[in-house]
Amino acid sequence: MGKNIVIGVCGSIAAYKSVEIVREFKKRKWCVQVVMTADSMQFITPLTLSTLAGRPVYSDMFNPDNFEEDHISLSEFADVMLIAPATANIIGKIAGGICDDLLTCAVCAFTGPVVLAPAMNDNMWKNRIVRANVEKLKEFGYHFVSPEKGELASGKEGVGRLAEIETIVQFVEKL
Repeated sequence: MGKNIVIGVCGSIAAYKSVEIVREFKKRKWCVQVVMTADSMQFITPLTLSTLAGRPVYSDMFNPDNFEEDHISLSEFADVMLIAPATANIIGKIAGGICDDLLTCAVCAFTGPVVLAPAMNDNMWKNRIVRANVEKLKEFGYHFVSPEKGELASGKEGVGRLAEIETIVQFVEKL
C-alpha cells in the first residue's frame, strides 16, 4: 500500500512532466497532494493536477476558504515531499531558509525526507551558487535526483533536463 506524498511543482518548462509523476504515484496507490508555486501555473493548470491527484491543488499561502494552516497540515500529511521540477529558485530559497510561499513554508515545517528533482538550463545547473546550494542541502539531508543530459527547452544539449519519471518515482519509493 502506498504512502502520502506532497508533490511540489515549480515554474519550469518541465512542469508538464509533473502530470506523469502524479499519475505514477496514483497507480502505485499513493495518496498525492500537489502544491504549485505561482510560476508553475504559467506552465500547467491546477485543474489538470487536481483531476489526476483526486484532491484540490494547494497554491495560496493565504486561502480565505480554509482556516487551517496549510503549510503545517501539509507537513503533517506527508510521509515524503517531492519537488519536481525543482528550479534554481526553489533550491536557493530552501537553502537560504526563505519561506515566502506555501511550498517553501511546508518544506521548512516538514521533518521527513525531501526529494528534489532539478530541471533547468545547463548553465544554471553548473552555476557555482546553485551547486553550492545543492551541496548545502545534501549536507542537511535533502535528497536529489540529478538532472540528466539531453535536449533542453532551448533546443541545445546539456545537463539540466528533468530525470526520467520512472527514475524519480523509484528513488522516492526506495526512501
